[in-house]
Amino acid sequence: MEKTIDFTKHPVTEIYGMHCFNDAVMKERLPKNIYRALKKVQEGNADLTLEVADIVAMAMKDWAIEKGATHFTHWFQPLTGLTAEKHDSFISPTPDGKVMMEFSGKELIKGEPDASSFPSGGLRSTFEARGYTAWDTTSPAFLKEDNTGVTLYIPTAFISYTGEALDKKVPLLRSMEALSKQAMRVLKALGNTTSSRVITTVGPEQEYFLIDKEYWEQRMDLMLAGRTLFGSMPSKGQELEDHYFGSIKERVAAFMRELNFELWKLGISAKTQHNEVAPNQFELAPIYDVSNVAADRNQLVMETMQKIAGRHGLVALLHEKPFAGVNGSGKHNNWSMGTDDGLNLLEPGDDPHENAQFLVFLSAVLKSVDKYAGLLRVSAANPGNDHRLGANEAPPAIISVFLGDQLQEILKNLSEGKPVTNSKGQKMLLGVSTLPDLPKDLTDRNRTSPFAFTGNKFEFRMVPSSESIAEPNVVLNTTVADILSEIADKLEKASDKNKAIQDIVTDTYKAHNKIIFNGNGYSDEWLAEAEKRGLPNMKSTVEALSELTKKESVALFEKHKVYTHKELESRFHISLERYAKQINIEAQLMISMATRDILPAATEYMSSLAGTIGGVKAILSKAPTGTLEKLLEDICGGIDTLRAKTLELEKVLVAAQAVEDVHAQAKAFREKVFPAMSAVRTPADKLECLVSQEYWPYPTYEDMLFRL
Repeated sequence: MEKTIDFTKHPVTEIYGMHCFNDAVMKERLPKNIYRALKKVQEGNADLTLEVADIVAMAMKDWAIEKGATHFTHWFQPLTGLTAEKHDSFISPTPDGKVMMEFSGKELIKGEPDASSFPSGGLRSTFEARGYTAWDTTSPAFLKEDNTGVTLYIPTAFISYTGEALDKKVPLLRSMEALSKQAMRVLKALGNTTSSRVITTVGPEQEYFLIDKEYWEQRMDLMLAGRTLFGSMPSKGQELEDHYFGSIKERVAAFMRELNFELWKLGISAKTQHNEVAPNQFELAPIYDVSNVAADRNQLVMETMQKIAGRHGLVALLHEKPFAGVNGSGKHNNWSMGTDDGLNLLEPGDDPHENAQFLVFLSAVLKSVDKYAGLLRVSAANPGNDHRLGANEAPPAIISVFLGDQLQEILKNLSEGKPVTNSKGQKMLLGVSTLPDLPKDLTDRNRTSPFAFTGNKFEFRMVPSSESIAEPNVVLNTTVADILSEIADKLEKASDKNKAIQDIVTDTYKAHNKIIFNGNGYSDEWLAEAEKRGLPNMKSTVEALSELTKKESVALFEKHKVYTHKELESRFHISLERYAKQINIEAQLMISMATRDILPAATEYMSSLAGTIGGVKAILSKAPTGTLEKLLEDICGGIDTLRAKTLELEKVLVAAQAVEDVHAQAKAFREKVFPAMSAVRTPADKLECLVSQEYWPYPTYEDMLFRL
């Protein structure tokens, strides 16, 4: 049985981090020289030696065993979008028939799972089974409790026998290094002599739905596809805006309380929770972390949500659009850059030097988002997000940046050589020693922007709720690193640094201000305006994925050693295959549900209704049954239309399945199968509104969205 904690008897300060091998635990359990050596490894200033690894492994094992652990696992993130683990016990047999508990530095540093069944996109043949996991020293190990007992989890990277990245962590770590390298060049050129590296940080806000498990078990579409393939809108949805930030129901509050404690035990700083816009939709927001740690912990957040929901008779839905017509779920990726000595590079400072530094780094982000908008879009592309983007409470598929009117005005006036004043009315002259401080609060919040500046960070709101945050941050880090490398080249060669800074800021704004939009991103007017500006509008995953293999993309990632050409090709193929497989599953499910459940239910009700009409007429030959006959006619017509559209879907599905080229097949699923599925749903949802509820085979939207 799982271990439980009586929360009323254990204060948060006592349990926080109890299952995390964090810095405090290492400082307590490791010899001082080993602790210092490991810190140098984590900071990138030394290589990990076997001697250090052996002592860390022993301390980690002893700590885990004291807490009941019997097994350990190298925990990694293959290209499935999920996590993976293979458990090994600590036991080692002795000659006298007993066992001892062992865990070596070699076992800590490297594992060898079977890689043959994980997607590789052509990086290796299926029969080449070997893959390696390598310890990520910067992401804390942790313990998980379940019915099998307690297991030590070691966050790792996953690579092939020949060294290619088979996971999401390796490219993320590479991109973090690339950004640090180029950002440090800029900082040194600006006169910084104290910082030694730049760290990217992320705070991912996780949106999700909760429904009763009983309803979930009656919906094969939710169980197998993660979203409802059928379902008419309820009489009341989210239009009254009464759920957002509303009072949290007791059952949900109980779930949230246990979720928080489980996350706190893991050292995950779940900070904010609230009702989201749609009925039964919620959000959890943690405090920011270093990018790779944040990515690991967000995976843990999703896993823990689903685990704890089950204990409360609930199911946590992480799909981007589980219910058509209501708010979809995203993962707001709050991203920033900071130095190892505490400077936030996206925060306006208190002196002229920091002001100039802020505007330089802000300019780098603006240019990178405009120049590489396609890559940002593809980093947030998956089949679920195709239903969400541009719909209720979600940013459009067009990438734009929200800066706020005040900050944009500052950049505009600087670029035009006009006098600029801050909130106190003081004039600003960029690069001059008398430059006053920028106002601290430069922006409002724009919920309709996919990429918004929010004071000292950027919020990338397009990220899908079910996915790892690794890929969006790989793209952010790498593209910004690329622009910073251009800026560093200019600053390093400049004889007049102040003029160079002025030119960088003004030239960037002039060339890339088309990416800035502070208005309503949901409006039709913006779609037309964005088209005039030449901003790309990639509405589907299949359309966006082509960005990965463009010459410019390959050159970018190879230049900064984040992806090789082969690794990009592999991800292109894996994503296309995944898209086709997902739509294939959904289409087959839809055909099955329509044929085996909805049509029989509607036919049975039609038969009952026809019998009722006939019975009434037999008794009262002149009975006014016209409205009932019209209802019967509507149901009969709906059944006929549903059957016809289902047959059409079967036809286009078979044709798409027969396409051999992976790109062409994904396009066929998007352009032929996807619309055919919508055509099936329309008559089915109309029938739901006509057929008596006692005949309808599934829980309705009313059931799932309003009953907890």
